[in-house]
Amino acid sequence: MTKVSKRQETRKRIINAASQGFRSNGYAGIGVDSIAKEAGVTSGAFYAHLGSKDGAFEAALSVGLDEVIAAIPEFQLQHGKKWIVAFTDYYLGQAHRDNLSCGCAMTTLSPEVVRTKPELHEIYEEKMIEIVELMAQGLIGNSHEECLFKAWAVLGILIGGLTMARAVASIKTADQIAISITKAAVNAAGQTKEAVDQSR
Repeated sequence: MTKVSKRQETRKRIINAASQGFRSNGYAGIGVDSIAKEAGVTSGAFYAHLGSKDGAFEAALSVGLDEVIAAIPEFQLQHGKKWIVAFTDYYLGQAHRDNLSCGCAMTTLSPEVVRTKPELHEIYEEKMIEIVELMAQGLIGNSHEECLFKAWAVLGILIGGLTMARAVASIKTADQIAISITKAAVNAAGQTKEAVDQSR
């Protein structure tokens, strides 16, 4: 293994630790030392790779939203016209609800972005638009603009619904929220279509 690849691997570990830490605890709930410890590196190594806690959050946000960007086409290809049902079932499912550290960054990190610098708002907006564009490709509407409106609606419903389901005390109530939100998201999406495999 070369020095370059070791450095890349270390950076990846730090970003993964930061991503899980911010998703679980929020920006204010975790510090550099804790992230470094989780990644198995020194605080000095952390700063050498990411520069600051803000730098770590920016990297974690980008990685987290890139996960969604990669996941949407996979759901569309694997589930065909039923992709939105599969996606919403996963999104509001108990396994995802219970997994803050590895759960979707859209839900866990969006509130944190609100309180960050304008540059991060721009990164967030750019990636969310990309996510919406991917979702719109799997929806049916009278125009592309209508499909985009539907995609934004679905995301808003899912993100808000998952937040509520995670916030309540009982599994029974969380399940009721999940069922209601899943139905609302599917209805908001309307008719769906099979996506074209861009890799072929």
